[in-house]
Amino acid sequence: MTATTDGSTGATLPSRAAAASDTTTLTTPEAAGAPEAAAQAARRATDFLLSRQDAEGWWKGDLETNVTMDAEDLLLRQFLGIQDERTTQAAAKFIRGEQREDGTWATFWGGPGELSTTIEAYVALRLAGDAPDAPHMARAAAWIRERGGIAAARVFTRIWLALFGWWKWEDLPEMPPELIWFPGWMPLNIYDFGCWARQTIVPLTIVSAKRPVRPAPFALDELHTDPANPNPPKPLAPANTWDGAFQRLDKALRQLRKVVPRRLRKAAMNAAARWIIERQENDGCWGGIQPPAVYSVIALHLLGYDLEHPVLREGLASLDRFAVWREDGARMIEACQSPVWDTCLAAIALVDAGLPVDHPQLVKAADWLLGEEIVRPGDWAVKRPQLPPGGWAFEFHNDNYPDIDDTAEVSLALRRIRHHDPERTDRAIGRAVRWNLGMQSKNGAWGAFDVDNTSPFPNRLPFCDFGEVIDPPSADVTAHVVEMLAAEGLAHDPRTRRGIAWLLAEQEQNGAWFGRWGVNYIYGTGSVVPALTAAGLPASHPAIRRAVTWLESVQNDDGGWGEDLRSYKHVREWAGRGASTPSQTAWALMALLAAGEKDSKAVERGIQWLAATQREDGTWDEPYFTGTGFPWDFSINYHLYRQVFPLTALGRYLHGDPFERQLLAKAPRPRPEAAKPAGSPLSEAKGS
Repeated sequence: MTATTDGSTGATLPSRAAAASDTTTLTTPEAAGAPEAAAQAARRATDFLLSRQDAEGWWKGDLETNVTMDAEDLLLRQFLGIQDERTTQAAAKFIRGEQREDGTWATFWGGPGELSTTIEAYVALRLAGDAPDAPHMARAAAWIRERGGIAAARVFTRIWLALFGWWKWEDLPEMPPELIWFPGWMPLNIYDFGCWARQTIVPLTIVSAKRPVRPAPFALDELHTDPANPNPPKPLAPANTWDGAFQRLDKALRQLRKVVPRRLRKAAMNAAARWIIERQENDGCWGGIQPPAVYSVIALHLLGYDLEHPVLREGLASLDRFAVWREDGARMIEACQSPVWDTCLAAIALVDAGLPVDHPQLVKAADWLLGEEIVRPGDWAVKRPQLPPGGWAFEFHNDNYPDIDDTAEVSLALRRIRHHDPERTDRAIGRAVRWNLGMQSKNGAWGAFDVDNTSPFPNRLPFCDFGEVIDPPSADVTAHVVEMLAAEGLAHDPRTRRGIAWLLAEQEQNGAWFGRWGVNYIYGTGSVVPALTAAGLPASHPAIRRAVTWLESVQNDDGGWGEDLRSYKHVREWAGRGASTPSQTAWALMALLAAGEKDSKAVERGIQWLAATQREDGTWDEPYFTGTGFPWDFSINYHLYRQVFPLTALGRYLHGDPFERQLLAKAPRPRPEAAKPAGSPLSEAKGS
């Protein structure tokens, strides 16, 4: 196995069974009780984490997703004519290393083969020179044909193939650029889509309108069930169903394409281009994520922007910064980068583990975080035009899309640190509190990026088959906001109580909470229970007791906790079930500790599991994906999760809740005007 920059496992991973057995034999703590084992593990983990901080003050682990990022990067380079042999072969090496024994590629480690991912990986390897009759390629092609071939792939995969004539544009759903003009009250306007989908769909409307075709370097007949008839017609769903209605809407849009005036379409594409350019970040990227950047570059290039134009030149340069070059020469593309998220979680972990609150490296982290605060309006202001800005994004550069989750966690991190300019910290947290309260949805909960982004229509579009495209409130984000508000003395604020009431109503019958941005019920439960107890719910509350009972019931025999991503598809079989992982074990422990279960057998066994599976250098291994972009459809392995969450759990086991223990006494409290800023935005939020 190769080591990446954050000390985690590289491209070549052991089998699922080997990984499960590996984690219990890496180290053997001395025959001591859980407190002694926890203290030793926490010291090692603290030393390791401190050693990985960047000189500027931030932390960032690799963000691993699946090989579609790498395949589409090669397809983009082929489309633009900028491919080079070194990059192509390095990407191909990574893609080959991720292939399963049956010839397929999965969307998460240990998962089943996935059709669209396998098609894109196969095409990328063809671009790199792999012969179709090579054994690994022949296995992949046979598997693809058995599952319906290219015709059964998702729309995005077929769009990439259409760029080279491997699929007909006429056989793809329509997405007209005139969408950019839809007013906010109209269904399917661009702000009905979640921000990640919005940023992707706007440039794709240009691509869809232009329908470009570049010369294909080879044919792909081997990926069709019948090359002579690659897309056999399918009957429409009944007209009285949602699927049937939207299929007929798509047919109407196809007819509209034939009659829309050319000048009108050109004006719509130019309006979409202006929208794209206005949202390019200072580092050249769009939204800090790879897919919108890729499609924006293609769209603008199709409209005549030269590759040396500053917008495209900086856009392409930003994509290069998403590449992780591994020691074995493989090149992995990150879908996104997570320095703000990783830094606030690392700071929380270190303080909770007992690092002095004025430690120089914590102060440096606070300096960097304060410098990353976003104080200008973004797309969220479409729904909240009067709300003053103040929050944090996930990435290095993403001023258009700060998110509610990062804003809550950064505030919790900053409140833990004794900064040399406490008034600056107070002002930043005060703005964050005001902004998060102003972003509360009408049901009392919080989504990730937008307010009340709950339209039922975008997910119904035939075009949108790539995952979640709206941003409804979730239990994990709402929990983090509630925890932040409680830390700021607002536990009894009516808006906080509405959030708590929503969380209590969302508890599953078995006692767990659904996890939107982490896998899955363990993440949701590990987020909600600490928030509820921080807000004043007693450990004896029935909701807390049900959560404890559920967590104890799904603890593995080895003492850890794990949950497979299949719990998003098959709840009964997989909820809370899977091989033990460091991050998921930590989430369960954080919930149990918040519920007053420190002396329980379940906590003792969980702590011992973390101590026993830690490596000598203070790290943990975690090949399993425990992060979520879209539940089931897009999964993430945050390579720093395996470090920050176990350290947080160990620290809370050893030292208790940080706010109860010392920070509320030592750290400066916000002035009343910072915690409860006046003005119309909060009045609006309170009544929303």
